[in-house]
Amino acid sequence: MSVNADKAYLIASIAIMAGMTYLIRVVPMAVFRKKISNRFIRSFLNYVPYGVLSAMTFPAIFYSTGSVASAAAGCTVAVALAYCGRSLLTVAVGAALAVFLAQVGGL
Repeated sequence: MSVNADKAYLIASIAIMAGMTYLIRVVPMAVFRKKISNRFIRSFLNYVPYGVLSAMTFPAIFYSTGSVASAAAGCTVAVALAYCGRSLLTVAVGAALAVFLAQVGGL
């Protein structure tokens, strides 16, 4: 891909993610006039944005580097650090370092 195609893909991805999370939050407010009291529907509406963002982000993670193995190493480190409650900066730097080491190591 060229640099312009990469920029266009990035902008389109961000716009789609923003639009989806916005629509998922706004449509129920526009459709339902009273407060939603059903616990299942409330829980569903709370977790849908995270599910949509994950579904759009994870495929991009595994094709972001030259090797799926190094991307998987970075993803694994990021998930482990996030699970341990580390800060966003620590997770990002740890994942980038893991990808770098995996690429240098030949993965």
